[in-house]
Amino acid sequence: MRATGETTVMLIVADENIPLLDSFFGDIGEIRRVNGRTLTPDQVKDADILLVRSVTRVDRQLLEGTRVRFVGTATIGTDHIDQAWLQEQGIGFAAAPGCNAVSVAEYVLSVLSLYAEKRGIEDWSSLTVGIVGVGNVGGELARMLERLDFTVKLCDPPRQEAEEEHAEEFVPLAEALECDVVTLHTPLTRTGDHPTNRMVAGSELAALGQDQLLINAGRGEVIDGEALLARLQLADAPTVVLDVWEHEPGIKPDLVDRVWLATPHIAGYSLEGKMQGTEMIYQALCRYLGLPVRKKAGQFLPEPALSKVSFTSSADEDEAVQVALRACYDPRRDDARLRLTMRGNPEERAQAFDRLRRDYPVRRECSSLKVQLKGSSKSIQDSFRAIGFKLKI
Repeated sequence: MRATGETTVMLIVADENIPLLDSFFGDIGEIRRVNGRTLTPDQVKDADILLVRSVTRVDRQLLEGTRVRFVGTATIGTDHIDQAWLQEQGIGFAAAPGCNAVSVAEYVLSVLSLYAEKRGIEDWSSLTVGIVGVGNVGGELARMLERLDFTVKLCDPPRQEAEEEHAEEFVPLAEALECDVVTLHTPLTRTGDHPTNRMVAGSELAALGQDQLLINAGRGEVIDGEALLARLQLADAPTVVLDVWEHEPGIKPDLVDRVWLATPHIAGYSLEGKMQGTEMIYQALCRYLGLPVRKKAGQFLPEPALSKVSFTSSADEDEAVQVALRACYDPRRDDARLRLTMRGNPEERAQAFDRLRRDYPVRRECSSLKVQLKGSSKSIQDSFRAIGFKLKI
């Protein structure tokens, strides 16, 4: 803590990309904003609280000898945190599991919408979808897809082993890879019985054909980037969408050139998702400090730029749903922005990648959009509700 006159002030060092820092933490302590990618021990040595995102490695090298007694990451992933060392040091820790699950699920749905259009598939729910990794994100996506009448296959070996009573609900990776669409939502693990590091490599990629779509919106290192680049240079290569990459922010232009859609690790970057992440670590810090929880993300949400769309009884169900979905989020805009950054040298490209994330435009989830349906069927109403739109009938 820092002494100011006769008052002792708690110092909070926080990644500048965490939204609503002042709103949530301003009355808890002094906030010092930092670049999470380049954070050094000197910048955090006098901090009491450290708040980060996924670009900051938090371990002994960063924190040894500091005053930090609580670390919060406003992300669902924790592979950047040495939790064992924090526990040994008695440092409190909290993450934000599930905070952006809806945002990532909507990203995948929008990609599916575009893919069905690209393939000339009128009924997008005729696509079979293999979800690899059925945690908060994969589970939310499965719920939406099943309510939209997609056939879904779930692959999650750790859950399959842990939940014997539900083991039959899961399939092996090889079976998930047979689906029309394969979408990856696993954490990054390098040890244990089912490591996910380079889980999708040469043989798995060879099993995918030109009529299949592979999406990675989980962790970049889950796919072997070199093997993927080699596979994409073959005539029968699958269609690939990458939101996460090996070696971020220094991603490879050759791989960007080969994939169908390329986005800069922003699948979970809806305003709601980011704000929920901040709220969750705020709540955890309040519990740690014994403070009352007084604030919620909802009280800070601004009015959306697009608040209502209307469809008449002549609207085609799938088309109407996809129009509304893309009105909230269309990944082609992020794809175009990322491709424009591939022209510089490696350092310039890496800096541009981080800027795309830091300066990301406001993106709202489907729940922010009210859909008016005139003379509509129950089927179309159910489809809109499945995705989370607010209905006015």
